[in-house]
Amino acid sequence: MLSQNNDNVFVIIPVFNEKKEVLVQTIRELQKASYSIIVVNDASANDISLPGIGITYSLRHEVNLGQGAALQTGIEFALQKKATYLVTFDADGQHSSADIPALLLPIQNNEADITLASRFLKPGHHNASFSRQLLLKTARWINYLFTGLYLSDAHNGLRAMNRAAAEKVALKENRMAHATEFLFAIKKNNLRFKEIPATVTYTIYSKSKGQSVFNSIRIFFDLVLHKLFE
Repeated sequence: MLSQNNDNVFVIIPVFNEKKEVLVQTIRELQKASYSIIVVNDASANDISLPGIGITYSLRHEVNLGQGAALQTGIEFALQKKATYLVTFDADGQHSSADIPALLLPIQNNEADITLASRFLKPGHHNASFSRQLLLKTARWINYLFTGLYLSDAHNGLRAMNRAAAEKVALKENRMAHATEFLFAIKKNNLRFKEIPATVTYTIYSKSKGQSVFNSIRIFFDLVLHKLFE
């Protein structure tokens, strides 16, 4: 059975230069389920102060370190706060809080240690462009090459994990290559994992925050260096 007490579910939101109204809407949707929310501000240049929103915890990097570092800060803080379950959630509005219970269920039923959201598994849904779909499909093969895990959606920022799995995650790649580092942790520690159908809704705003082809090339070389020097 799915636990009705969501206080022990910590949702980690890495934030960098987000539009305040988008971030507020993201947080308010999560608050409806009474999750413990950790916002990690990765030294944003714009004002994302959120008075009156009622965030459980608000952390800040004084220097911009990248999304991977922001997630690691949030994970370590959640563990210090005795979190039972941890969820990573994007700030740009493309994820749905309604998908979190389905991600948590296999973990709470002791069927998995970590669950990974997939926009490509039915009845999951997405409105990604053809070029973005092609990029994501290429990423699946690259991840398989480096990790041996062939997933349907290898770069989805929505995932859930139990405390034991979170303790084994050590993100070192500050940029978006951290998504593959989660897979390294799964492989290295023999963590049980499942992919869960989920929705990803791109808006003009979230597309502007997404990965460019250039950044994707940088991620590839980050992974090469990680593999060579791990």
